Amino acid sequence: MTFELIAQARTLQGTGASRRLRRAAMVPGIVYGGAAAPQAIEVAHNDLLLKLKKEAFHSSVVTLVVNGKKESVLLRDYQMHAYRPLVLHIDFQRVDATHELHTKVPLHFVNEEIAPGVKLNGGLVNHVITEVDVHCLPKDLPGFIEVDLGELKIGDSIHLSQLKLPNGVQLVAHATDDVVVGIVGKGGAAEEAAEGEAAAE
Repeated sequence: MTFELIAQARTLQGTGASRRLRRAAMVPGIVYGGAAAPQAIEVAHNDLLLKLKKEAFHSSVVTLVVNGKKESVLLRDYQMHAYRPLVLHIDFQRVDATHELHTKVPLHFVNEEIAPGVKLNGGLVNHVITEVDVHCLPKDLPGFIEVDLGELKIGDSIHLSQLKLPNGVQLVAHATDDVVVGIVGKGGAAEEAAEGEAAAE
């Protein structure tokens, strides 16, 4: 999925200027990184809010059009109002097609309902990790990484080293091969502890 966001350069800065922008349904932001200097921008609030609701927007290379000039960026941070659906500020980082990026990508879990541990034994899926750090060239950045649970039985799990990564994508090195997802019996750790106590007696 590709995204394009229209923005304008922002000349007035400070709390008062930002407040006026928000009253005009615009969001103040900044674009930084690369050889160019950081640039203050403003974007239309409603368009931005709709895009932020799409998971892929958070892990895709976005075409940002500032005063008619296109550049490739990644969403790096944004601030929301404490209880209203209001975006207060947005940060983008420029990306270079020839340089690897380091970013988070969400995991999509599939075939949970047909996994033997769930379908046949009534087990529960335990999601331990829902996104991973990767590095790759911008052209190889996936919107998500699929994790297939179709073969898992109770007690089985999938570790980071078992994820099937798209070509050109690598996980950022971890000290341990952490569990991503597993299937546990109903009651999980509580049942196992009770069984352990019974065996000890």
